[in-house]
Amino acid sequence: MPINIQNDLPVREILERENLFIVDENRATHQDIRPLELCILNLMPKKEATELELLRMLSNSPLQTNITFMHMSSHNSQNTSYSHLRKFYYTFEDIKDRKFDGMIITGAPVEKLEYEDVDYWPELCQIMEWTRSHVTSTFHICWGAQAGIYYHYGLQKYMLDHKLSGVFSHKVQHRREPLVRGFDDYFLIPHSRYTEVRAEDIRACKELKILAESEEAGVLLCMSLDGRRIFIFGHAEYDRNTLRDEYYRDLNKGIRPEIPVNYFPGDDPNKVPLLQWRAASQNLYSNWLNYYVYQLTPYRIEDISENLEPM
Repeated sequence: MPINIQNDLPVREILERENLFIVDENRATHQDIRPLELCILNLMPKKEATELELLRMLSNSPLQTNITFMHMSSHNSQNTSYSHLRKFYYTFEDIKDRKFDGMIITGAPVEKLEYEDVDYWPELCQIMEWTRSHVTSTFHICWGAQAGIYYHYGLQKYMLDHKLSGVFSHKVQHRREPLVRGFDDYFLIPHSRYTEVRAEDIRACKELKILAESEEAGVLLCMSLDGRRIFIFGHAEYDRNTLRDEYYRDLNKGIRPEIPVNYFPGDDPNKVPLLQWRAASQNLYSNWLNYYVYQLTPYRIEDISENLEPM
């Protein structure tokens, strides 16, 4: 997908070196098409790293997409400069009157907290309610998925007895659902979390459908029946070295983390991790953008509402 980002976004140079299809602001204004409008609510501390990971995922489709980054105004970011946020990010107050074809809500390192104890929880609830009438389809990631499934369906999260970290195999369910179209029977995706939403709770909710599950890691992927809310409890967007960086970060903090499962060759942290999930991840994001954003969203973006017809 040609993604339209600001000309001077710092990660742009990296994306261009990787030969990903970037359309700058000047070229985009001269193309007589209706681009998709996509908002990324970035809750991660190191926002530039997450920008890069997600933009990689969004770059392999023939559709042009305008990217808008949003951050929480009710939270003081300690790991991203104020100048970066001011230049490249919007707040909810800035964009609340706009409508978007798609939205991504990222994870956040707050899963050990109760939802109501997260300092920006009231603002996030306001945003998640707003998505019902202002966004065609919302893609929730990891803690963002747990928060979304709690807000929209009341499903609780539970602490695991140890951090779930590694690359796990998942079995496709409901193969005819377009979100998993083109997937192998089993595919690999990374997980990195301390909590879970239990499979039996999701199955008991008649408004949700499980699309991929792991014997070791539990539910990976589920969605609302109309496709307007997608929940992934793993990290399909992770780069080759993200789990490695998390492992050494925790090690340096004295946490004594376990070595991520099925990640380092021979479980040796000194070896380069194997990249085993990129094809499945690209397929997932492409399917979401095509079947649940592009195919579902109205041509007039103003017509997005809570009552869009499902596929």
